Amino acid sequence: MGDYFERIVDLEVASAEAGAVAERMVDWMVSRGWLLRETSRDSMYSLQVDEGHVPGPDWMRITQEWGDDWIPGPVAVIVGRHEHHAGQGGIEPSSAVCPHCRSTTVVIDYPQRWEADPVVWQPFSEAIEAWKDTGAGSAICPSCTTSSPITAWHWADDFALGCLAFDFWGWPPLTEDFIAEFAGRLGHRIGHHTGKF
Repeated sequence: MGDYFERIVDLEVASAEAGAVAERMVDWMVSRGWLLRETSRDSMYSLQVDEGHVPGPDWMRITQEWGDDWIPGPVAVIVGRHEHHAGQGGIEPSSAVCPHCRSTTVVIDYPQRWEADPVVWQPFSEAIEAWKDTGAGSAICPSCTTSSPITAWHWADDFALGCLAFDFWGWPPLTEDFIAEFAGRLGHRIGHHTGKF
């Protein structure tokens, strides 16, 4: 058993703008009846926040049909520079793709290894920590030796770095139309994944 979430991460919003964008998105979802302004801590397990917005009367319009008796949990709005993991737990991504030369750096060499190679992962990990602390962090590609912002790298396993995320706890799967409309409202590239607590 466990509690499941579906997450949408804004991959491009600047840290200074994330709070205002979050408010705008919540206002939009409240205006459509998908969320309420009321918040709750019940069935809320996001690591960065303690409470989320309660579903509104029309929440079923943005999800797949799971029956009239389904009661979803809150939607957490996470503002700040964070790494976001899909699945269950905080496992490093298995690879990273350079935004400059598009070569892939293998971080976890499945099935030979089941955890990150510490030598390979260390420069990425340090760049992520620097980005979380200061807003700037870069990693050098082992193939082309170009240094690129850590937020420009592309990650395997739906790993994402972003300053704004929305965790839908215990909701039926969100519809593709809603996800597309949500991304359009954000005006940025998104990461989208599911996971379990």
